[in-house]
Amino acid sequence: MNFTQIHHVAIIGSDYEKSKYFYTELLGFSIIRENYRPEKQDYKIDLALGDCELELFIIPSSPGRPSYPEACGLRHLAFKVASVEDTVRELREKGIETEPIREDTFTGEKMTFFADPDGLPLEIHE
Repeated sequence: MNFTQIHHVAIIGSDYEKSKYFYTELLGFSIIRENYRPEKQDYKIDLALGDCELELFIIPSSPGRPSYPEACGLRHLAFKVASVEDTVRELREKGIETEPIREDTFTGEKMTFFADPDGLPLEIHE
């Protein structure tokens, strides 16, 4: 096998307008392509994230995300940033609440969490 990098990460949102606005307008991801799939009654929006893509599926009938206890599967999605403090300031200016900044126990690097409109935990990490 020759895995070289992550090609994309797929997430599910429940509200087209809220999710699209959050990821494109607030977080600044650019749209590569956007399609409505009538046979599935959902939208699929592919977003650019450096060399990786974020696939955003909008499925209004999807069940809510379990939080506690955490379910098996994707725990959170982490984004590398140059400065956690600067990014937290920008997020808060856009009305996005974040947890307090803390240090990664093992690396000592700064990090914190915030959530998307459906409660998916998103992390920023230096």
